[in-house]
Amino acid sequence: MRLTYLGHATVLIEDAGHALITDPLLVRRVGHLLRHGERPPELPALDAVLLTHLHHDHLHLPSLRLLPSGLPAVVPAAAAGLARRAGLEPVPVAAWERISVGPFEVRAVPADHANSRVPWGRPEPALGFVVSHRSPNVYFAGDTGLFPGMWEIGDLGIGTALVPVAGWGPTLGPGHMGPDEAARSLRALRPEVAVPIHWGTFSPFGMGPRGDHAAQEFRTWAGRLAPGVRVEVLGLGEHLETGTASAAAPGP
Repeated sequence: MRLTYLGHATVLIEDAGHALITDPLLVRRVGHLLRHGERPPELPALDAVLLTHLHHDHLHLPSLRLLPSGLPAVVPAAAAGLARRAGLEPVPVAAWERISVGPFEVRAVPADHANSRVPWGRPEPALGFVVSHRSPNVYFAGDTGLFPGMWEIGDLGIGTALVPVAGWGPTLGPGHMGPDEAARSLRALRPEVAVPIHWGTFSPFGMGPRGDHAAQEFRTWAGRLAPGVRVEVLGLGEHLETGTASAAAPGP
């Protein structure tokens, strides 16, 4: 599989002419958050979008409306109505449920993250996803803190783990991982390769770019805590071919 980092928690997963996209955030501004760097290029034909939870920087209606109408959206049950409002076809799933999307097998897995649509709505379980198709599994964590269930996710056999290592503000609240916690998660996940996500793309107005400090700090922590895991830091638009020893390469 080919993984292209499009910023924040947005990753394009491609294999043999088929594609999925995760938590798409495709615009220059989200409320008080500004994008640093170019917007993602035109997307290829998609088989589905994977949405982990209800927060505006992961389930962003203006970005979802840029996707083809009727595209399947694999979502937690609480997000089905929002996906429908965006013109997508919701496919509600619960943790540990497994479905087929085109040639991909997608398994929903738990996440430890508060999940409600501010300013209304009660908290609902957030999800991550494990995607399989020929290559070793790809785990997309979305937003999560460290939790014991990561050992069960690791038992699925993770080839590449896409793990969040920062947030969009100067501090992290509960249900998130900083660089050191993300490195500790690798002990449970046991991937061959780890790619840091959720860093450097957006920050509040007036704060300025944050660079790749969090991603590089994650690399350092992973070298200490999970030295058997190869870390690949992808810049915007760069990609990684899973199942090979290749390093990050420029995107299309």
